[in-house]
Amino acid sequence: ILDDPDLKDIDPTVLKHCHAAAATCILEAGKQKADISAISTCLEDCKLDKERIEQFCTEYQKNKDALEILLGSIGRSPLHVTDVSWRLEYQIKSNQLHKTYQPSYLVTLNVENGDSGSHPDVSFSCTMEQLQDLVGKLKDAAKSLERAAQM
Repeated sequence: ILDDPDLKDIDPTVLKHCHAAAATCILEAGKQKADISAISTCLEDCKLDKERIEQFCTEYQKNKDALEILLGSIGRSPLHVTDVSWRLEYQIKSNQLHKTYQPSYLVTLNVENGDSGSHPDVSFSCTMEQLQDLVGKLKDAAKSLERAAQM
């Protein structure tokens, strides 16, 4: 959008705000399954002229089905960790047959989404230092949540 020659005279910050506003309008209309009359009324309240409203509604109508499919694939709530498992992996030799003796942890998070149930597990490998850092950050997050709940 910023490279479009027709828009070169518009302040990039204003252009980004307009893009964000249009994207928000489109996403909310798709999420609410709004019809053209509701969208038109909303845009009239925003003081857009009739020609732009008609153009917007025409483009929205063309892409409505694809938008609803995309929004349906995203889901409505973030993943929720239900369980965690781990195991210690100890690498004795490398591919070049050198002795390495490097311990690492294989961590698996069991997750689910409130909308559609379970999802594939999230797995990752980390060193002891990385795992300690993760545990420390989780403890900090838990303390912050406790403080927020006490207010």
